[in-house]
Amino acid sequence: MSSDFSSLPPANAALAQHALRAFEQVVGSTSGFRRRAGQHQMAEAVAATLAQADIGEHPNPTKAIAVIQAGTGVGKSAAYASTAIAMALERKTRVIISTATVALQEQLMTKDLPALARSMDQPFAYALAKGRGRYVCKVKLERLVGSGAAEDDLFDDDLPQPKVSALSQEAIEERRQALYEGMAHKLAVASWDGDRDNLADTPDPRDWSAVAAERHTCTARHCPRYKECSYYNARTKLAEANVIVANHDLVLASLGMKTLPDLDNCLVVFDEGHHLPAVALDQFSSAMDLSNLRWLDKLPKTMTEVAGKLALHLGEDVQTVTSQLKGALTSVARMAMDLVWAHTGQDAHGSGKDGTLRFAHGVLPEALHEPVRQIQAQATGLSKALEALGVDVKAIAKDDPSQAVLCAQLYAQLGGIAPRLGSLVSTANLLLEHGDQPLAKWMQAESESGYLTMTAHACPIVPGDLLRQFLWSQVRGAIVTSASLTSCGSFDYFLKEAGLANKDYVTALEVASPFNYAKQGSLTVVQTQTDPKHADAYTAEMVRALMQDIEQVKRGALVLFTSRAQMRTATEAVPGHMMDMVLVQGTQSRTRLLAAHAERVESGLPSVLFGLQSFGEGLDLPGALCETVFIAKLPFAPPSDPVDEARAEWLRSVGRDPFNELVIPATGVKLLQWTGRAIRTEEDRAQVICYDKRLTQTGYGKRMLAGLPAYKLGTRTSI
Repeated sequence: MSSDFSSLPPANAALAQHALRAFEQVVGSTSGFRRRAGQHQMAEAVAATLAQADIGEHPNPTKAIAVIQAGTGVGKSAAYASTAIAMALERKTRVIISTATVALQEQLMTKDLPALARSMDQPFAYALAKGRGRYVCKVKLERLVGSGAAEDDLFDDDLPQPKVSALSQEAIEERRQALYEGMAHKLAVASWDGDRDNLADTPDPRDWSAVAAERHTCTARHCPRYKECSYYNARTKLAEANVIVANHDLVLASLGMKTLPDLDNCLVVFDEGHHLPAVALDQFSSAMDLSNLRWLDKLPKTMTEVAGKLALHLGEDVQTVTSQLKGALTSVARMAMDLVWAHTGQDAHGSGKDGTLRFAHGVLPEALHEPVRQIQAQATGLSKALEALGVDVKAIAKDDPSQAVLCAQLYAQLGGIAPRLGSLVSTANLLLEHGDQPLAKWMQAESESGYLTMTAHACPIVPGDLLRQFLWSQVRGAIVTSASLTSCGSFDYFLKEAGLANKDYVTALEVASPFNYAKQGSLTVVQTQTDPKHADAYTAEMVRALMQDIEQVKRGALVLFTSRAQMRTATEAVPGHMMDMVLVQGTQSRTRLLAAHAERVESGLPSVLFGLQSFGEGLDLPGALCETVFIAKLPFAPPSDPVDEARAEWLRSVGRDPFNELVIPATGVKLLQWTGRAIRTEEDRAQVICYDKRLTQTGYGKRMLAGLPAYKLGTRTSI
């Protein structure tokens, strides 16, 4: 296929042509690859976009970002990876490929990139980037193995522990000790590289947290184990790699941290890019625990002991300030509890049920202002004292190598405090912040095993602003791709959510799937008698129809529910003679559930998966594994999410319509993902059955329908 890059300057056109030739060679030389017009169109867009971007030092750099929706079956990873890698090698820079799921990371690392490395002319190295917490800290591990206990540590999780007998506690300690000794032995004989994911058995998160190589507990180059550090060894491999596979969380969390290459000096691909807005909100939100404050009792003792062992001076009266901080947190917790229970209509001396109270328009009640200001001031003071002490400990490690081991251990103890204080400072700052655009602010009470936990939360409400300010301001050349970037047939919603709307350096392209949806599939909308807005009556009617339909399933099928309660109602309605054929999400691990499903289908038995939103995206069930997708109801988000509520409230206050602007487009994206479970290959034949008549009977339903593949459309009446 010929490509026209004549609109580009000659040097850029030559770069684009070079990258596209690499893609064409991969397609031509790799067995099993099919030549697809859509895949070539995507590779051409990737080449043209990345060729325009100026990276590195430049007086007036050109930015170029392509937003590409590539339908199922296009082969997007081969299209972007071969092209971007060839471009990076030619420009003597690197590529970051960022994903949203572990499954895609594994596919890239174990399948796609090895295949490309075998078929491309130029050799390249690739590596997987992970956060520090996935690696073991040898200093912490040695201390635990050497002492056999860690009672004075702050590494332990402060979630309430169920009461256990002394015998049980002894058994727990023995198990932990055996775990740590086993880890130390594996490291000593080089049968393990210190990566948590490479252990045969995944350790309990509580056990792992005691030995994780977290940033706040690391003296880095001053550590006596620096040269054999698992995390820094992995960092060395990253530094040597031409291609780095990461995830959106790590990319956003690492901005300005030097963990990954500078984004203005490399090429970036965001696959599963539709997740970026949600990840941004999560990264820039903050929460503080108002209930589990035992760590504060240990804080003064820890800081005083560390200072004493190294003859250092604490500038702050840590004991007094900590006591004041605990008092302020307790005061806020008490007031928050009263507010939440009053809001949910519970007696303050009642059972303490779960509840959430969001503060309207992001305005904190007047009574909370002073104690939150106290938390802000006291936590900030302690955080600065802790930081200063840490700097002194590092300085001693640098100046006196004989004390390096002791300093590393003491610094690790201090590091256990830093994130907790940090969350208090950041949450208090956000709770007290007032601007033109409000934040979502709320209190949440949750009970588990008889314990009540009260937390305070604050979160920005417009992800596009965050991404524009912190991510796109740094990126020069990028591809954002996914199978679901349009909603209701338009890119507008995603571009706004991602902070890319109305930017002259952004282009959007929709590459159609090679599948013939009209011939390969059908979409039937069931016209129920009950309005879906009447949840209980609708669910009862939908479940009756669903039971009749799944009885007709001959091989594999998937049912997608909008809530756990809805799925529970359907599960309880499954008749006895059909119970063996229904597999419900949450009853066993996802891997085992899918394996059981495949085993039944391959042995000629019908099998129906019941699942929620996480089964509506990224689940690949080709052929007989999924010949029918049942959609219980249009996947509107639950109306109680505090961030969504706050955003809708703000939009209404400025004269905008949140239902049309946010709710419908977001639901349209989910519906596109859910229906996308049906047809996965050119050979598949599948049907989608949706029980929500609003899809064909309302204006917004028809908007969503217009954004779906061109299935053969039909309707039927519920019996």
